[in-house]
Amino acid sequence: MVGEAETEVVMRLKLLIDTESKRVLFAEAGKDFVDFLFKIQTLPVGAVVLSLLQKKQARIGSLTNLYESIENLNNSYMQSNETKDALLKPDDPLSLVAGPTPGPPRAATLASKLFYKCSTCPPVYVSDSPDIYCPGCRYSKMTSSMIYVAPPFYDDDQGIGFVKDMVTYMVMDDLVVTPLSTISSISFLNKLDVKDFSSVQEKRVNFGMDEAVKLLSASLHTNNVLTDVFLNCTTTNSNKRNRCEVYVAGALSGC
Repeated sequence: MVGEAETEVVMRLKLLIDTESKRVLFAEAGKDFVDFLFKIQTLPVGAVVLSLLQKKQARIGSLTNLYESIENLNNSYMQSNETKDALLKPDDPLSLVAGPTPGPPRAATLASKLFYKCSTCPPVYVSDSPDIYCPGCRYSKMTSSMIYVAPPFYDDDQGIGFVKDMVTYMVMDDLVVTPLSTISSISFLNKLDVKDFSSVQEKRVNFGMDEAVKLLSASLHTNNVLTDVFLNCTTTNSNKRNRCEVYVAGALSGC
């Protein structure tokens, strides 16, 4: 229908929350969320992060962690090496492509190349030079130009986005991104010194436009990005204790 508002794309995440310390330990996410995080590097801020890292002047909160995650992520998880380079070394920081993030373009060396066939014989032979005599009739030059039809710009193997599908990723509270595994999850919990596993809860949440804006804002000033986005911590006057709430699929749930 004309004039109808566009449907907002909503992603689903599974959060692991420590209810004692009232923080998000990490999120289990799919390709769509990781592509969104990596897309942040294509914004002009990506060039700023790279510049500051090269000069060793400062770390820009969690954006530095995000940059280094892309740098350290094994190439086998990326759509191609070119994609990774484009994220880490943005050539034109002012260019921002709206909509779904495409993978890297195919090499277009053949797209502008002309091919020729014999003007009298069936199109059995083809040449890239109009000065070649046809091997079939042996008297006509191959002067009839042919139109080269390139393969699709993106194929099924390359896909769309930056990382590969069919992989679950672990996104830390400070936006460090790694492929998810049972070993890495347990190791991460031990690293955070989580003694009481009964205080750890799973929450499934939606990630839409509002959360995207909050995440981008939080990534500029804190290392506890996911906690800042999904947990609403307030101090009550009655008992002076922090109360933490999480928006779960549009509803509030007390931690």
